[in-house]
Amino acid sequence: MHFHRKSWTWSVLLFTLAACMVLASAQHEPGYCSFYEDCGLNPSVEGSLIPPRVPCKDYRKAVNVTGDHYELFKSVCPMLAHGEGNTLACCSIRQLTALQSSLTLSKAVLIRCPSCADNFAHMHCATTCSPNQSQILKITKTANITQPTGIVKEAVVGYEAYVATNFSDASFRSCKNVRIPATGGFAIATMCGRYGSTLCTPQRWLDFQGDSSNGLAPLDINFKLLSDSQTAGLPPGAVLFAGTALNCNEMTPTGGEACSCQDCEQSCPAVPQPPPLPKPFMIGRLDGVLVISITVFSCIFFLIMCYVVLECTIHIRKSKGTQMSMSTKDQNENEIEHKISPKDVTCSDKASLATQEFLGSLFQAWGTIMAQYPLIVLPVCLVVVLVFAVGIKDIELTTDPVQLWSAPESRAMREKSFHDAHFDPFYRTNQLILTAPDKPSHYYDSLLFGEQNFSGIISKDLIIELLELQQKIQAIEFWSDGLNRTASLKDVCYAPLNPDNPSLTDCAVNSLPQYFQNSIDNLNAKANMTELGVTKEVDWRDHFIYCVNSPLSFKDITALGMSCMADYGGPVFPFLAVGGYENEEYITAEALILTFSLNNYARTDVKFKVAEEWESRFLKIVQEYQKNPNINFTFAYMAERSLEDEINRTTAEDIPIFMISYAVIFLYIAVALGEYSSCKRILVDSKFLVGLGGILVVGCSVIASMGFYAWIGVPSSLVILQVVPFLVLAVGADNIFIFVLEYQRDMRRPGETREEHIGRVLGNVAPSMLLCSLSESVCFFLGALSTMPAVKSFALYAALAVLMDFILQMTAFVALLSLDARRQDANRCEIACCVTVSTPHPSEPNQGILLPLMKKYYAPALLHPVSRVLVMLVFLAMFFGCVFLLFHVKVGLNQELAMPSDSYMLDYFAYLYKYFEVGVPTYFITTKGFNFTSEEGINAVCSSVGCDQFSFAQKIRYATEYPERSYLAIPASSWVDDYIDWLNPGSKCCRIYTVGPNKGEFCPANETGLFTCAKKCMSAPQNGVLRPSVEDFNRFLPDFLSNRPDLQCPKGGLGAYDKAVVRDKETGEIIASRFMAYHTPLVDSQEFTAALEKARELAHDITLTMRNVTGTSQDFEVFPYTVTYVYYEQYLTIVNEGLFNIAVCLIPTFVVCCILLGMDLRSGFLNLLTIVMITVDTVGVMTLWGIDFNAVALINLVTAVGISVEFVSHLTRSFALSIRPTKVERAKEATANMGSAVFAGVAMTNLPGIVVLALAKAQLIQIFFFRLNLVITLLGMVHGLIFLPVLLSFLGPGVNNAILLQIQEKKAKEMELNSKATYDNISFENHEKSNGKMPVEPSNPVKADIVPNTAQEPSEFEIDIL
Repeated sequence: MHFHRKSWTWSVLLFTLAACMVLASAQHEPGYCSFYEDCGLNPSVEGSLIPPRVPCKDYRKAVNVTGDHYELFKSVCPMLAHGEGNTLACCSIRQLTALQSSLTLSKAVLIRCPSCADNFAHMHCATTCSPNQSQILKITKTANITQPTGIVKEAVVGYEAYVATNFSDASFRSCKNVRIPATGGFAIATMCGRYGSTLCTPQRWLDFQGDSSNGLAPLDINFKLLSDSQTAGLPPGAVLFAGTALNCNEMTPTGGEACSCQDCEQSCPAVPQPPPLPKPFMIGRLDGVLVISITVFSCIFFLIMCYVVLECTIHIRKSKGTQMSMSTKDQNENEIEHKISPKDVTCSDKASLATQEFLGSLFQAWGTIMAQYPLIVLPVCLVVVLVFAVGIKDIELTTDPVQLWSAPESRAMREKSFHDAHFDPFYRTNQLILTAPDKPSHYYDSLLFGEQNFSGIISKDLIIELLELQQKIQAIEFWSDGLNRTASLKDVCYAPLNPDNPSLTDCAVNSLPQYFQNSIDNLNAKANMTELGVTKEVDWRDHFIYCVNSPLSFKDITALGMSCMADYGGPVFPFLAVGGYENEEYITAEALILTFSLNNYARTDVKFKVAEEWESRFLKIVQEYQKNPNINFTFAYMAERSLEDEINRTTAEDIPIFMISYAVIFLYIAVALGEYSSCKRILVDSKFLVGLGGILVVGCSVIASMGFYAWIGVPSSLVILQVVPFLVLAVGADNIFIFVLEYQRDMRRPGETREEHIGRVLGNVAPSMLLCSLSESVCFFLGALSTMPAVKSFALYAALAVLMDFILQMTAFVALLSLDARRQDANRCEIACCVTVSTPHPSEPNQGILLPLMKKYYAPALLHPVSRVLVMLVFLAMFFGCVFLLFHVKVGLNQELAMPSDSYMLDYFAYLYKYFEVGVPTYFITTKGFNFTSEEGINAVCSSVGCDQFSFAQKIRYATEYPERSYLAIPASSWVDDYIDWLNPGSKCCRIYTVGPNKGEFCPANETGLFTCAKKCMSAPQNGVLRPSVEDFNRFLPDFLSNRPDLQCPKGGLGAYDKAVVRDKETGEIIASRFMAYHTPLVDSQEFTAALEKARELAHDITLTMRNVTGTSQDFEVFPYTVTYVYYEQYLTIVNEGLFNIAVCLIPTFVVCCILLGMDLRSGFLNLLTIVMITVDTVGVMTLWGIDFNAVALINLVTAVGISVEFVSHLTRSFALSIRPTKVERAKEATANMGSAVFAGVAMTNLPGIVVLALAKAQLIQIFFFRLNLVITLLGMVHGLIFLPVLLSFLGPGVNNAILLQIQEKKAKEMELNSKATYDNISFENHEKSNGKMPVEPSNPVKADIVPNTAQEPSEFEIDIL
């Protein structure tokens, strides 16, 4: 019995061995199949995204396919079809149907490149249907599957395929650059699993296709890629599949056109490289501007030296000649008096004298009247101010930066208006960027990916903590009065795939937890997995690695089998979830990013307030979370409203700083205006109330200006509130000092009343005050020609405020000084008016401290011959040095400078620039007038097969090849391309119901009925280039735009394009559309401005090309748009704008100076030259101190012109009217008399207030109000008190002969009256002299070119003239 059992066992073994040997010898023969017919679903695959149908193991001869079988075979695998009756294959109709369904998924993204789609199909057709199937593969794994009939069949669930590397490499090359227009990425990234597009290779590409764990492959295929020299290891009879792979620039055998340049580098035309960047202007090895500046400086300095020498020579000779002529005597030994002839008086001299006499007499009369009736003048002025001030109740304060800095008619605003009118406004971003610097990194030995080094931030506990914070924010709810119900995130969130009725999970929230669908269970999920005989546990880390490299995957390749898609249905691209990595090594990221996107609304929309309230609660939660000591994150955050909130906050917080600044200025004015002749009279001689009155005059002028413009609807801004009072205070204080100091220094004449004294003093100084105030006012009014709203409104407010300040000074302040003079004359104390002091007022005028110092020490030292030369040398060197620096000033304003120094936004900007790896999106928008429905129109826009090589999308793609020049990183998403692919019958996207109530209408890809949607929207084109007719284009476009993308049809337009195309509701014409690209990361205003400029250049080039398309309107336009362009457009033109504004401000300073000085062109020119030098030097110092040139700086430079007028014009007028004998003496007099008032009134008024501004929190105030105003004041002071006197001493105008002639005539009349009274006495003395009895001193002659006794103070009648 034992022998028989053993014999039977050996018989079975021998039979099995023989069968296996026979089978093995027949498994790799030409003309034989290894499997045939569909065997059912693969039992070893769970959670597959498509039915995993597998074939039955069946070693048999290949069958001859005919009839319907052949037609289906020809449509699925045309490269293997050789004609009906001559075609052998190893696949049944059911297998072909399953293969067709599987290939349809891939064709949806590959069909835009026919040769790629053909190669991809060729590979799978060969392994499934090749008549020599048994030679090119080896079955490695089978499983028993029970058929519906109850029969158990052996099914193939794994095999090994042998493919020649020539074929695999060529196939891979043809597909590796195929784009997905909706994302701008590569299709290969979705077909290479964890490796993405960057690390994908032919082997990894095919391995993914043969991995059943990805939910797409029905069975496991191990692709063996071998070269011809590596065939020794193949099983006997096996051969490499070495089909002919098409290059992407080749036509397919069925007539499909070559792929486009967008998808195939070999198809690209020779695109010229961008021209090289312009080289800096150089002369030799030196900066050209520097060389020119040095050369011009040297030449001018040489000319000045020559002029000095020439002037000295002429002066010496003239002095000798004058002395000889003056000593000429007549025959009686009397000196001949050389009088000024009326012929010596020029028209300019006459005009100057007439102007001064007219203005002096006018203001003298005016001042006398104002001083006589102060109790009437003050109430009248108050009423006028109140009438103007009432308008403040209607004032409109502009805080929106867009409305402040971008002109309503500017190109950026027009483009923004077009965008917002046709598309939804740019969505609102609320974001956190989180780091964990103290968290150590850790290694993870992954079964699938090997050893990986995870950064500290990529840890499960931190991800869970982030998820908890995210869920807390998502749960925000509050009562909305506007909606009259409880509002939450879903009311205002951006929900791309369900915009009409979103739920909370439809809201677009981008974060790392979205890779796990915001589920803690998914994060904690673990599973054992076997790979290459090794079994290990896989967890969240394996899923994360897979998803960041393949974010479009609906199922990972791990045993977890989880999707990578976010819970709202869209992908989360890794650059939106993590930051701070290099070379796409996402696991080394240093930051996590959490972004909530909200819809944007017009400010009048009720949901705008809902969105702002949600954001305020978002900020509150985040700020409370940040205070929690137990958190593990260090993070920065922002909401869409943060910029405006922080600007408003800092403005409110810095108001006390401005108040302190004004208080310091007021205190200085009150103290500095006093006379202080003795300690006992301090309270009598102080000018506390006068100083307060001067401050009130400034305040009333500002309030009146604001009220008037509020009446007429000109909006104000925070800049106006901060700068205009400061400017008017500088102007007003100067005038106050000049007026009060002149009154204090001037003695009241005998018989002159107090009011007449005040009137006479006003007549002396008011023309100078008028000169400055009128110059500044006209300057600012002309500055309102600026196109920038903030600059324009500032100029208008400042102009009227300066004008009102002058008017109130001529009325209210004169009246106030009259009242104070009465008090002082009565020796009453200022505060306690009823208290009198017995100490009398000194008989001599009080000249203060500055005037004697400047007269005795400063002016002589400054105008010493050596000092004059040194001053000219230093200031010219400084000027030309600043000319050089002017060409190197940076243009722009980094947005972080608008934030206070303690703002959380500064941390956010720092995190953004450090960790964010992608720039802002930008749209290329088309206007009405282009025919998208025509074939020519489609070809001019699209980028897939059959499109023009220099089409709309292609040109953007070419620009991305040079990101450092174009600032574009990712090609534009093209709805036209995806629409064509969506229509292509090669995909399952566009079908038509053939039965049922919706017959004839669009049928979505997720409709599963077998015969429900049997008809495709379009028939397959012969050449692979699908172009719908006009009717089909218009018919199916709405279906495409509303079709939600899914696995069956990833080309659906909902979310990506549903709001990218705007059609006319009546005609269906496309009146606007947009194509989204991405900028490279932009970190400062210079890069943002350059990106805008390059995008506009590209859009203009595209516009010109598309206008050549038949039927295109000539006003059709393509323009770029992103939310930042309206801020940065100003920097494209701000240099020209600045030059225009400053030039417009400089012109009236010259013109008004000339007119009010009686057409004194030389004085006007020197006045203008000094102001230009101050302005240029200011810009030069801006470069050295790191102050960028922008609209805020421009406002300050316009202000600088106004303040410079104060420093310069008073001194120029004083010099022009002086009657000293030489220019040096006149410069000394002007410097001492007027310079002391200017120094006390402008410089010392501004400086204390400016220094206080250094304490402000706002960086904008610290830089553009403290630094820049300090520079302006110091430069104005040194130019006005040092450079200008020296310049006038060299180049100033001569003495006004009209004044000398008038003095001469008055003296002659006086002498004539005196001579009549003493006629007899003079006759007697002359008679005695003729007899030699009595010597007589010669009378003093009147000199021809100067007035008598010019070394002494002017006489009383000379003062009358002046």
